Amino acid sequence: MKKFLIWMVIILLLLSGPFVYWKYYFTYSEGNRAGLLQKFSYRGNIFKTYEGELVLSSVESNKNVALASEKFFFSVQDKNLAAKLSNLESHIVVVHYRQKNGILPWRGETDYIVDSVRESR
Repeated sequence: MKKFLIWMVIILLLLSGPFVYWKYYFTYSEGNRAGLLQKFSYRGNIFKTYEGELVLSSVESNKNVALASEKFFFSVQDKNLAAKLSNLESHIVVVHYRQKNGILPWRGETDYIVDSVRESR
């Protein structure tokens, strides 16, 4: 019976390893998003993470105000990048992101992880 239990634990570990990798570390999608950096903050109850909101506008008025828009919520892991984003609030930026299949509490609140930013215009 003891040998059976040991083999069951080994089999469960071997089967759960690829699933954990796919769920939390595999990059499902990556790309760029451009928009107005509306909000950027450092928040959380137990795990403090950097979180941001980008307003993606599809139509702009003549006063550079987004008329038809949606929000893109993202997380940032790098402190240097977070400092750069803090300085770019209320600017039009282009961010490069990697989308994961699941979230880890110490990585951020969203499955979109931003790894670079540049100011647009």
